[in-house]
Amino acid sequence: MLRPLRLQPDNFTPATRTPWGGRKIVGRYKRGLAASWDTSATPIVGESWEISVEPSFPSRVIASDDLVEGGRSAESPRAAADRDRAGATLAERIVLDPVGWLGPDVAAAADGQLTLLVKLLDAADNLSVQVHPRAGDPALASNESGKPEAWVILERDAGAGLYLGFRDGVTRASVEACLASHGDLAQLLNFVPVEPWDVFLIEAGTPHAIGAGVTLFEPQFITPGRVGVTYRFWDWNRRYDEAGGLSDAGRPRALHIEESLRVTEWEAPRGAAFVESCRSRPAEEVDDRGPTRATLVDWRYFRVDRLSGVGRWTLPTPTLTGLTCIAGSVSIETRTGAIELGPGQSGVVPFAAGAIALTLRGEGSPRGAPGGAIVLVSWPGL
Repeated sequence: MLRPLRLQPDNFTPATRTPWGGRKIVGRYKRGLAASWDTSATPIVGESWEISVEPSFPSRVIASDDLVEGGRSAESPRAAADRDRAGATLAERIVLDPVGWLGPDVAAAADGQLTLLVKLLDAADNLSVQVHPRAGDPALASNESGKPEAWVILERDAGAGLYLGFRDGVTRASVEACLASHGDLAQLLNFVPVEPWDVFLIEAGTPHAIGAGVTLFEPQFITPGRVGVTYRFWDWNRRYDEAGGLSDAGRPRALHIEESLRVTEWEAPRGAAFVESCRSRPAEEVDDRGPTRATLVDWRYFRVDRLSGVGRWTLPTPTLTGLTCIAGSVSIETRTGAIELGPGQSGVVPFAAGAIALTLRGEGSPRGAPGGAIVLVSWPGL
């Protein structure tokens, strides 16, 4: 019997991989969970991979969720031991029963694997200017994937924003000249000030960078069984020491200029028209008796809804459902089991569990959200 499962909340990238990271993920969004890990070992966290089957940072299941009421195992001791050996990660659980987890349609379309990757991202400094290749790019290795993604802004410091696409009049030649002279590529990009709950869709071939002071929720699409590829256009001419700290005596991170130029969509619009084409306009569904539901992203790659407020809401399970609690708490009940998520926790509900009854509560928010709980619900593309 497949049950809802909580995922380990500390699936963090190291500072050497995300040296631009900040302290809000650990210090704010997951503050009540700090006893779960050694905070001295995570001075900064750029990314928390909340729901992941990607080999780089796979999500691990919290083992206690395999217990039924009273703490008794739902399986025989031998079966439980065999299952634990076979499925410590979410990816391994899905492999054991892909149809039960994903549903027959998604399992067939995605070769029995989850294509959804969900992250929390906190930028204390600017990220490098990046671009992702398209799926099926002939230059990709057999284990590599493109990586279309969306950005759901959670909060931002005053004046913070994003770099998204090139400004009017920018050509490939002007970009090449800027890079060759070690110039400031940001001057050729659109800077977009942001507000909480702004949403942007980032297609393959789009030059982009998340600016300092932005914290966001990032769903991505990964081709089944592959690793998402990012090409680094430019990194603000920064140098880093071996621990990932800024240092004039350090080394620059590797750039992928030729690859970035090759996969950039040079025929895309420029300027404000391009920025507007990337925006997603949330559609809200208000229930005076309970939470408010807003569809933030409804894309061919994935869907993301926001539930906010207090009270009960019922969701269908067309495929695997991912839930990330941003504020407050949420009880998740299905016919096969129940879990509860607090701030900074994520969980998954299998297709086989059937309809999901949610109860949102406002207490326990690290930011004291006056509107009650905030839960982001994600599904892979159908």
